[in-house]
Amino acid sequence: MSIKNRRRRARFLVLALWSILAGLGIAAPAVADTPPLEGPFATYFNPLDPPAKAPPVAFRDLNGDAVRLSDFHGKVVVLNFWATWCPPCIREMPSLDRLQAALGAEGLAVVAISLDRGGREVVAPFAKKLGLTRMGLYLDPKWKLARPLGLSGLPTTYIIERGGGIVGVVNGPAEWDGPEAVALLRHYLGKPARSGTRSQSTAAGTVPGG
Repeated sequence: MSIKNRRRRARFLVLALWSILAGLGIAAPAVADTPPLEGPFATYFNPLDPPAKAPPVAFRDLNGDAVRLSDFHGKVVVLNFWATWCPPCIREMPSLDRLQAALGAEGLAVVAISLDRGGREVVAPFAKKLGLTRMGLYLDPKWKLARPLGLSGLPTTYIIERGGGIVGVVNGPAEWDGPEAVALLRHYLGKPARSGTRSQSTAAGTVPGG
């Protein structure tokens, strides 16, 4: 038998096997969930698979009301920790605001949490000065959420899938409305919520890279 005929026969056998498995209700092996990582994000983004569980800790909005990450269930969350005294944070904030404008309608929520001790009195006028009008601005002056996540520097950004699991972390500033970041986030926007997040003890103080 020629090499060409052998290859043709092998392809036929593979297709036949898949047909039999499908008929028996047995799914083919799942393809690994590999997000598209290009340009700087190939270095910046540290994926977590399976996802880590986010702590069920409350932080505050600018009105002083309690908010939890579970309130954003069903959305892909870009959870950014920053402060007004952090120059790299200030540089990336406008790109986060543009990102919210670009992908908000697709189910993305930018949740930017300030660690400033001065709270709203510091953050609100600062955001107005920068013209930040699209993304959500929140407060965590006592590190109630930042600490259990094991935060070690600013800015730090966690990507949270629709089901609430932390799927990756970026340490340092990034151009969040750039093509590489948008491609990465659309990867998760196109996926349904999934179960199977790690227990909190292996997530964070804990989230690798946090």
